[in-house]
Amino acid sequence: MGYAGGMTAAEDRTPVVAGLLLAAGGGRRLGGRPKALLPHRGRPLVEHAVGVLREAGCEVVHVVLGASVELVRERAELPGCVLVDNPEWAEGMGSSLRAGLASLAADPCGVDAALVLLVDQPGIGAEAVARVRAAYGSRDSLAAASYDGERGHPVLFGAGHWAGIAETAVGDRGARDYLAAHRDAITPVDCSDVAEPYDIDTEADLAHLE
Repeated sequence: MGYAGGMTAAEDRTPVVAGLLLAAGGGRRLGGRPKALLPHRGRPLVEHAVGVLREAGCEVVHVVLGASVELVRERAELPGCVLVDNPEWAEGMGSSLRAGLASLAADPCGVDAALVLLVDQPGIGAEAVARVRAAYGSRDSLAAASYDGERGHPVLFGAGHWAGIAETAVGDRGARDYLAAHRDAITPVDCSDVAEPYDIDTEADLAHLE
């Protein structure tokens, strides 16, 4: 599938920065519990993360699901979201990123940039996501949150970069190789004062959930 979605839209329209939530992880170190359904503040993590993207201004949200996909679809309430099944989720984040970008490229609204958030980082809230979203300038934009000088999520990929990212997104590296090759083009957005980029990977990490 190509990555030229939205190229025929009027140039003077409001750019569409869509939320892309990667929520396919199987929680291998959490006893195989799908991360999307871990409870946080009374609802599944995937619902919480979608709420963060919505609050940050993303009207279009695509959610990539993988582990226990039918169970997630049954238990999580995700109205208005485009749900993307990734049967290759066990290969790592790269496969989910490719699936998500392909879905965004096919979205009829004409998406100009993807704002990528990970489902297992609940310490990153709407304020940090909105800051990175505001870094959009064109379909060639690249931006990423930074925490004490270290690049993290969310990241913003203008549509002009999607094909290159998809070519290099393998295993668990996601867009890491592409970003390393284009580091000079990345706009860093400091979010150290409003977010904590911890991951929910192990049983000990569950202490971060409420």
